[in-house]
Amino acid sequence: MGRISFSCLFPASWHFSLSSQVLPRLPTPSLRQLLFIGLVLCLMGLLYLLLVTGKGHASWTREESHFHRHLAKVSDVDVTDTSNPNLSYGLVVDCGSSGSRVFVYCWPRHNGNPHELLDIRQMRDQHRKPVVMKIKPGISELAKTPEKASDYIYPLLSFAAQHIPKNKHQETPLYILCTAGMRILPESQQEALLEDLRTDIPVHFNFLFSDSHVEVISGKQEGVYAWIGINFVLGRFNHVHNDGEAVVEVHVPGSEQQEALMRKRTAGVLDMGGVSTQIAYEVPKTVSFASPQQEEVAKNLLAEFNLGCDAHRTEHVYRVYVSTFLGFGGNAARQRYEESVIRNTTTQNKLLGQHMGETADSPLLDPCLPADLQDEIGPSTQKLHLRGTGDFDTCRRILQPFLNLTNETLTSLSGIYQPAIDYIHSQFYGFSEFYYCTEDVLRMGGDYNASKYARAAKSYCSTQWKTLRERFDSGLYASHADLHRLKYQCFKSAWMYEVLHSGFSFPANYTNLRTALLVYDKEVQWTLGAILYRTRFLPLRDIPLESLKGVHSHWRHSFSFVNNHYLFLACFFIVLLSIMLYLLRLRRIHRRCAPSSSVPWLEEGLGPPTLDL
Repeated sequence: MGRISFSCLFPASWHFSLSSQVLPRLPTPSLRQLLFIGLVLCLMGLLYLLLVTGKGHASWTREESHFHRHLAKVSDVDVTDTSNPNLSYGLVVDCGSSGSRVFVYCWPRHNGNPHELLDIRQMRDQHRKPVVMKIKPGISELAKTPEKASDYIYPLLSFAAQHIPKNKHQETPLYILCTAGMRILPESQQEALLEDLRTDIPVHFNFLFSDSHVEVISGKQEGVYAWIGINFVLGRFNHVHNDGEAVVEVHVPGSEQQEALMRKRTAGVLDMGGVSTQIAYEVPKTVSFASPQQEEVAKNLLAEFNLGCDAHRTEHVYRVYVSTFLGFGGNAARQRYEESVIRNTTTQNKLLGQHMGETADSPLLDPCLPADLQDEIGPSTQKLHLRGTGDFDTCRRILQPFLNLTNETLTSLSGIYQPAIDYIHSQFYGFSEFYYCTEDVLRMGGDYNASKYARAAKSYCSTQWKTLRERFDSGLYASHADLHRLKYQCFKSAWMYEVLHSGFSFPANYTNLRTALLVYDKEVQWTLGAILYRTRFLPLRDIPLESLKGVHSHWRHSFSFVNNHYLFLACFFIVLLSIMLYLLRLRRIHRRCAPSSSVPWLEEGLGPPTLDL
């Protein structure tokens, strides 16, 4: 009979042959076990391949994306490499009421993917410090001498020009945006200042600067920019979300016929300064109005914009509610409260012939000051003496009328329209006074808990002023807390609580508010959101060159990724087959050497051969 030969590209000793008599006898019990094990291993290999090329690829992509985002946060504090030719730069000058600051930003070349935004970061000098410069006073102080505006701004731009490579100046956009101080000036004075900047800056600097790059922005714009900046740093505009990350269903404005998007949940912003309070948050679904008048008001409070570079793509379209309340900041609220106390006490003293608060011996009792704290308010001609009783609950009740609430639905402070908030699925960050009230003295900044906060504030208010001073002198409070904070912490704690829960209608059991001073250990300015929004079309420069390359590189990457696992599986099968062949080879050698195996009929399990006589 013929023989069947097997040969592998392995050592020569691995070559062997099987006769037709031996071949039928292969499936002996031990060999069946060997084949069964091989089959199980093959099935395991196939299962591995399915898992890796399916879910595994997506998981790998998410992990790589998460790693790069983490790496970006770490490298964000590194020295900016100005020798890198692929870096671009941008300037934003914030002309505020008390002074002006220039912020220098930089970003690497866009990858050409229209789904992603520019990776904008603040430029850092050789000492890893942000490249920022501030001058005083505010530009509004030049209202009567507008011809000096460009001289006023010159030091800021000269400072920025020294940090940006000269060959990059021509392609570096410059934006000069003026806020509160300029808003209160007459329009004619505003325009005179802006015109001087438009005329003189191009003469002295070669930045990318046009007439539209200098303007007075509204409070609504400033609020939107702040919202953009904070959510950008938080990574909420990166829509490749990992498992477990909160998402929200979004009805994109202007696309009612399209299906709702599922994307990362953005964070709302609460900011209470000394003069005003501001709230900004995304309104993911179409809003309804109680009346035509309310709808008209809402148009000035809702901002709809596209952060993406392609106007036809809706993944970066946002509808954001922004409202600023002048007079509702911590210091302004205290001033309104004191004016009310003076007015009411003076009237009451005249009507009843009393002298309450006119001397230190007959002070007016104030529940919003710490227990036994002595204070004086009002001008010298109308001064009142106060003594604190430290009653947090009474203080809250007294402050409620200062919120100017109405009975109309979907309204907040001063009866201003406020779209409904999905408190269960929302998240907010509280800055400035929201952080100072919870952290400076009460030492409970971070995740906000209304009941714990109220208990801590109540305990602080009722503590004797003498004890509070002793704690302050012992350094038990935050390093930047001063006596002014100690005196008015009780009032501001009650005011913050009422603004949050009675004004903005946050439920007392709301757990998704985090008070903070920094985001990822850095202060986030509204100027970051401004440059992100105003440079949103710059990636279009890179998309025509990179889009085809990006598609091919993605295909090539996916192809190599999948085929790497096919290659692994093929190698696995080859090794398995080699092991089986090697074991068969050993079995055959053993049969040849063993005496019992030399008797064919015994090996075959047959009866003894008959002899022909």
